[in-house]
This record gives sequence, structure tokens and C-alpha cells, in this order.
Amino acid sequence: MKKIVSSLLVASMAATSLAACGGSSTTATTAAAAATTAAAAETKAQEEKATEAATEAAGGEAVTLKWALWDASSITYYQPLIDAYKAEHPNVNIEMVDLGSTDYSTVLGTQLSGSGSDFDVVTIKDVPGYMTLVNKGVLEPLNDKIKEAGIDLKQYGGITDQVTINDSLYELPFRSDIWVLYYNKDVFDKAGVDYPTNDMTWEQYDELARKVTDTTPGSEVYGAHYHTWRSTIQLDGILDGKNTIVGGNYDFTKPYYEMVLKQQQDGVCMDYATLKTQGLHYSDAFAQGNVAMMNMGSWFIATLINKIKSGEYTDCTNWGMVKYPHAEGVEAGSTLATITALALPTSAPHKDEAWDFIKFVTGEKGAQVLAETGNIPAMTNENIVSAIASMDGFPQDDTSKEALITSHTYLEMPANDKSSEIETVLNEQHDLIMTESSTIDEAVQAMNEGVQAIIG
Repeated sequence: MKKIVSSLLVASMAATSLAACGGSSTTATTAAAAATTAAAAETKAQEEKATEAATEAAGGEAVTLKWALWDASSITYYQPLIDAYKAEHPNVNIEMVDLGSTDYSTVLGTQLSGSGSDFDVVTIKDVPGYMTLVNKGVLEPLNDKIKEAGIDLKQYGGITDQVTINDSLYELPFRSDIWVLYYNKDVFDKAGVDYPTNDMTWEQYDELARKVTDTTPGSEVYGAHYHTWRSTIQLDGILDGKNTIVGGNYDFTKPYYEMVLKQQQDGVCMDYATLKTQGLHYSDAFAQGNVAMMNMGSWFIATLINKIKSGEYTDCTNWGMVKYPHAEGVEAGSTLATITALALPTSAPHKDEAWDFIKFVTGEKGAQVLAETGNIPAMTNENIVSAIASMDGFPQDDTSKEALITSHTYLEMPANDKSSEIETVLNEQHDLIMTESSTIDEAVQAMNEGVQAIIG
């Protein structure tokens, strides 16, 4: 810095001397400009030396990783993850490549199959897209890298087992949405009934829903609410870890259909056919203030908080949540989940650096960043749960905080190359059951036969 100031002073004195002696103003201006240029060059040189020093301290040459993702401008956790990683690795730049959300998996598959792909890290959006990339052979198996890094896959609650293909794992999850049970405290208070707990069987849940139900015309209160997705009912039966939604036998769904159809007939929940006709969204149903309990994903947390803050929701401001109900003998905290994951392309130009970034994002430090932005990480621990529960607007009770802690998580759709065809059969029969166009036995038999034909 002293050298820069000295140069400027010399240039200034020279210019003044020339002017006093009657020299031209052009000469003075040229001299001043030269001094400014020299100062700028000196500053740039110092900055470059600082960058080189930081790079050397980071243990490597400067490198730029290309990260394939979607909705870069609207998803809140991308940049914080990059900033946190760069704070520890100043020699690594992360370039986000936004492929859009609408046809993301298709576009990604096309680009990775081409000869010119230079993505270092790719985000995996869903299981069908993951299966497509694995079948194309464009993702690196991570088993050896995971073993070498000493990564304990148990921290993901069993999710990685469900995306392991032929004994190989090609992705690591970093974000997850779990299913919980939301409830309106005001509804329970008005009925004089105790709140739901974090350890309820489906039988206890059904009893509780019936206690707070009011079928009086014009002032109905629904003890439970089920959105029209098949997942709100069918998937309740996979939480014992014995059944799977892609196995070809769906007898295990019968008790849950029987419970919900009986609730529907008794006015405990809204009629499925009416919900379909009206197109009533689950968030609007809960916002009406006359729904006691609703099973839904953790993505609804942010919606509730934001809508209540904006004043749009006024009848469900006193809310809480508990762990998903479970079958008798199943551990509390067993629940459904969806994941977002990272994978390493076989064509990645910087595989070592890319793997290091993947480890960071899918590990505890990345999980902490996600939690601080209001998102649910794929791995959880007490610190991460506390970060989520400290969000402004999150229910300030220990029960709601504890609801975020899972024991076992099961994917809504595990890895299977026939998943889309299976989905079609299950959706069709779900609709027939819930509209009572088919009996439960008839529809379940159709599921069994239809899916078995698909999976051979």
C-alpha cells in the first residue's frame, strides 16, 4: 500500500512541476493517467497473490465445478450451500447450471448421454429419473468412495437401501421431506380433547379423530382429512418394513382403506368424490379451521408459516404436528419420505473435487445449512432439528420439535424401473375404492394382478 501511495505522490509532484514551468496540460494528464494505471496494476498483482496464497492454503489449484440443478433463482438453499463450501475451499468455484424444473430429468438424461457433457455434479430430482440415469450407465457407483470416506449410511434412516441398484449406490440424498400429522389445537381445545401424541397407533388415531368430529349440518368439524393422493392411504401400510409398494401384493392396504372408508361414511373426513369434483387443495382444507388432523409432508411447514404470517390463514394459526401414526408393533417415528440427491457423472471432468463437494452437501455441514434455510435435510440430529424448530413461526412446543425426529423412513416410491407403470395401476384402483365404484377386495385384487403382470 505504501508503494502505491508513493507512486501517486511522485506522479502528482511531477505534474505540478511541469505545469509551473509552462509545460502542456496534455503532458500532465498523461503522467497522472500512467500513475493511476501503475497503481491499478499493483493492486491487481496483490489480489492475484492473495488468491494464489488462498488456493495454496486450500491444498489445490483453482477449479470450477459445474452443478446441474433446477430453479436456481427460487430455491433458497443452493447459494447458501455453495457459500458454506467455498468458505472452506476458496480454490473451488461452483457454477450452477439451471436446466429448468418442468422436464429436468429428461433434459439431464439427454445431456449426460451426449459426448459433450461437462457436469461435475448433478442433482437427482426423483426416483424414475434416477433409474433412467443408472440404466444409461452415466452415473458413477459410489460404494468404494463411501467406504473410503467412512460415511455411515445409517444416518439417512434406511433411505439409501431403497435406492441401491444391484448392490450399488449411485446417489447420496441431501434433502428429504418426511410425512407427519398436522393438527389444529383450537379444534381439540374446543372439543375438550387431548392433543395427538408422538406415539399413536392407527387405531388410537381413529379413536381420536372420532372424538373431535361434529357432523352437525353447517358447523361440521372433521376429525381427519385425506388429500386425494393414493399415498395418503396406501403407503400407511409400508411402515412396518415388511411390505413394499412395488412388490405386486397389496393385501396390506385393506385395513387402511377400511378405516378411511368408514370414516368417510361416518362424516369423520370429507368425501373423496366431492374433493375430486371441487379440486379442494389440502392446504385450503386445513386453512378452513374445521379440520382436526391431516397427514401430509413436511413441505407444508413453510406454507403454513408463510400463509399465517401474511394473514391469509386466520383459522389455523394455533397448529402443531406429531409423528406419523403407525401400526401396532411398529416403532414410533417410522414414516414416508421423498428425497433430493446428488450424483457423480461418469463424464465429470473433476471427479475428486466433485466428490468432495457431494460429501459436504450430503453430510452434517450441508444438513445444517439446509436446516437454517427452513428445509429438511436427509440426515438429522439434535442440532439440525433444533435449527428447524427455531424458525420464526414454528410451533413452540417440544412435541412438534420431536415430530421431526424419525426412526425409519420409507420412500413413497422405491427404485424400480417399472415405477411409472405401477403408479398408473395403483392410482386407478385407488380412485375406484375411494369413490366406492369397486369394493376394496375387487380393487386390491386388480392391483395385485395388474402389477404382477408388469413386473413379470
